[in-house]
Amino acid sequence: MIKTLVSTISVWLIPAIILVSLLWGVIKKVPVYETFVDGAKDGLKVSVSIVPYLLAIIVAVSMLRASGAIDIAQHLLAGFLDWIKVPVDVLPVMIIRSLSGSAVLGLFSEIANNYGPDAYATKLAAIMVGSSETTFYVLAVYFGSVGIKKFRHALCAGIFADIIGIIAAVAVARWLFL
Repeated sequence: MIKTLVSTISVWLIPAIILVSLLWGVIKKVPVYETFVDGAKDGLKVSVSIVPYLLAIIVAVSMLRASGAIDIAQHLLAGFLDWIKVPVDVLPVMIIRSLSGSAVLGLFSEIANNYGPDAYATKLAAIMVGSSETTFYVLAVYFGSVGIKKFRHALCAGIFADIIGIIAAVAVARWLFL
C-alpha cells in the first residue's frame, strides 16, 4: 500500500510541480512562454561559459590515467595502503573523486566487477564515492558559471573536505567490514 502510494506520488510529482508553476504564472499574469525562453537563453549562455572549465577537468582526468601517474602512485603507496587495510585498487577512486563523478563511477564499476559486490574493496570504494564531493567539478561549474576566477580558499577547503571524507570512509569501512 505505502509502496504503491510512494510510487504514484513519484510519477506525478514533477508534472504536478510544472503544472502548478504554469498555472501560478498565468494567475499572476506572467508571460510564461517568454519567461521560459529567456531562462533557456540564460542557461545556454552559462553552458557555453563553463565549457572551458569542464574541458580542463576532462583533460586532467585523461592525463592522469594515460600518463601512468596513478599506476606509479599505486606502486609507491602499496605498502602504506596495505598497512592501513586499503586495497591498492581503491587508490584511483581516492584520486579521481575530486575531479570527476562520472570517472569515479566507472572506476567503482570496475572494482565491483573485479572483486564482486561483497568484497571489502567494493564496499570501501562505495563509501568513498558517497563520502566526498567532486571539488574541481563544483568549482568549474558553479564558480565558472558566475565568473568567479579567484577560488583559492574554496579549493583548499574542498580538498581538505575530500581528504577528511577519504579518512572517514576508510575508518567506517574498517569499523563495519573488517
